[in-house]
Amino acid sequence: MKLKLVPLVLAGAALLPGCFEEKAKEAAPATPAVSKEDAVASVNGTYISKKTLETLEKEISERSQGQTFPKEQLLEELIQRELLIQQALQKQLDKSPEVIERMATVRNSLLSQAALQDYLKANPVTDEEIKAEYDSKMANMGSEYKARHILVKTEDEAKKLIAELDKGGNFNELAKKHSIDPMGSEGGDLGWFTADRMVPPFSEAVVALENGKYSKQPVQTQFGWHVILREDSRALTPPPLDTVKEQIRPMLQRQKAQAMIESLRKNAKIEVMLPPTPPKPEEAQPAAPAESQAATPGEQPATAPAEQAAPSPSEPTAPAAETKPAEPAAAK
Repeated sequence: MKLKLVPLVLAGAALLPGCFEEKAKEAAPATPAVSKEDAVASVNGTYISKKTLETLEKEISERSQGQTFPKEQLLEELIQRELLIQQALQKQLDKSPEVIERMATVRNSLLSQAALQDYLKANPVTDEEIKAEYDSKMANMGSEYKARHILVKTEDEAKKLIAELDKGGNFNELAKKHSIDPMGSEGGDLGWFTADRMVPPFSEAVVALENGKYSKQPVQTQFGWHVILREDSRALTPPPLDTVKEQIRPMLQRQKAQAMIESLRKNAKIEVMLPPTPPKPEEAQPAAPAESQAATPGEQPATAPAEQAAPSPSEPTAPAAETKPAEPAAAK
């Protein structure tokens, strides 16, 4: 029976870059010898170990989100890889400067990841640290608001609408008739949102209102003039710790890794000889006002309130401790 091969050797360098596992002796130590008892196949007298097959199986599962392949299929892939390795060694491609440089890159990547993993193994994130981070993030979650608005082009139009409301006018009907916002057809309904989802003048007006009250003065933003009705408000409910625990853990691991790297850098003698890159013309322009980057009042929240409640860390980026090296070499 002819097996359908996993396209790893020829097309999946990023998925299984193991073709460098037989490194040049000057670039890496020799791989451990494999006995016949520990082998699953032999290619021209070179044994492929059971551990190599297990490693490949694990890598495939992790990188394809749990998808699995028959062992025979994976073994055929390893046989193909060994044939290519032997061909490369026969032609002494392991002696070429390009291959040596790439193998050095792989080695450095493995070592840097190993250093991080070793540190995190000795300094694991504790449940107490996760709970403390959770409490700090959830302590000041604030409130969310349910509101409607009528958007018009001029202040006079907005004042006339407020006068109509003062006489008992129906907010929903006035929004449908006069609002130039896309949500006008829905009575100006904005649904539930947090204050940071709206431009500052709008959110400040909403926060200042009482439930069931509308703005007595028009509110100006870059979109026009608003009349705002705050329908309701509620405190944001944090998600249970157990549901976000595994989101917090890698964040704290990154913090620990970054602190470890900063400590190493502080105690190292570093000289940067790369000349600074001149800024691009567009980078020299003044930054746009923060207000212009906020959501349009008529824009619906991109996430549900429960999703907004989950922590969204923004710490300095450090190499991810869980990330596998770009080109791991499977042991043989």
